[in-house]
Amino acid sequence: MRSFAVFARATAAALVFALSSAPALADAGFRNWVASFRGVAVKSGVSGATFDRAFAGVDGIDPEVLEKARYQPEFKAPVWDYFDNRVQDESIANGRAMAKKWKPWLDKIEARFGVDRHILLAIWSMESNYGKILERTDVMRNTVQALATLAYADKRRAKYARTQLIAALKILQRGDIDVSHLTGSWAGAMGHTQFIPTSYQAYAVDFDGNGSRDIWTSVPDALATAANLLKKNGWASGRSWGYEVRLPGGKFPGGAQSLSSWASAGVSRANGKAFPRGGDKAVLKTPDGRGGPAFLVTNNFNVIKRYNNADKYAFAVGLLADAIAGGGLVNDWNRPFTKLSFEERIELQERLARSGHYEGKFDGKIGDGSKKAIMSFQAAAGLTRDGYPSKEVLNALRKRN
Repeated sequence: MRSFAVFARATAAALVFALSSAPALADAGFRNWVASFRGVAVKSGVSGATFDRAFAGVDGIDPEVLEKARYQPEFKAPVWDYFDNRVQDESIANGRAMAKKWKPWLDKIEARFGVDRHILLAIWSMESNYGKILERTDVMRNTVQALATLAYADKRRAKYARTQLIAALKILQRGDIDVSHLTGSWAGAMGHTQFIPTSYQAYAVDFDGNGSRDIWTSVPDALATAANLLKKNGWASGRSWGYEVRLPGGKFPGGAQSLSSWASAGVSRANGKAFPRGGDKAVLKTPDGRGGPAFLVTNNFNVIKRYNNADKYAFAVGLLADAIAGGGLVNDWNRPFTKLSFEERIELQERLARSGHYEGKFDGKIGDGSKKAIMSFQAAAGLTRDGYPSKEVLNALRKRN
């Protein structure tokens, strides 16, 4: 029954070894806090045996958790930057490959929960890059130690961390996962679809039928858990999250209006197709201003935001889902430069590295490190220091190396 998870288990075992060998910052105060928190956990329904098993070998805080908690992105990403790093050639191609690989399970999940498989694939991509993040020891942490670190040493997140830590201990107590495989992000988000412990408790599903709700190594369990969250929060089966539209001049009605009302106001779908018939109501959103792509979003858009309460996130999920399904934007985002393809963005990083300006990964994702490298090169080349991953910068690099 679990043959599909053999590789994942092996990967997880290697990850656990790396995590267990990671140095902790010894702290007598932390150990005293753990001892006092044991009583809180027991009063909350966690057995002493479970608590002791979970904290065995956890002698200090995880300093990398605090470092990540303090990190604030240096560059505020404009709309096009956010989507370029998430809705791009690689994530689309991988999504289509995963749709084929997991089709039998996706058929069953879609039949049970009524959630579009492409939305689930897009969430999987957004949350863990189709599980690849789970293999990274620089990202994944011991969940118990990470949450205990935040509860003890991060005043701003202490209440959140205590609540999530109790929930994580109860997950161990139930037996869905053993302590050696209870891993997640620095903030406690776990598994392929990155559920915090309390959300896991509310929505986790044993979809492969092996007796455990394993979102760490069972892709069916992880995708079904995401589908369960969306369904329980009001996902309307067979309905879209939204539609890219063309706007005529003039003013438009505010708030939610029926699609037929929007059509009567002169709003049309950007791809030339008709709006579907039915009682869908939609709200107009222009994430890049009136000069960029415009959308009519339905309540399913709001349901996606129950995963992450940000319009950008919901748009990225919806647009990536559409692209995996074979669609895509008709109108591009407002850019002050000529856009690069995903392969060209990788080439840009490679050439920046060869020129001595970049030391990061060649992954096509333009984060702070890539932007700093671009600005460094632009300064050296006498170009405007804007940090944009543009065709103009790549052409200048091609002339030099």
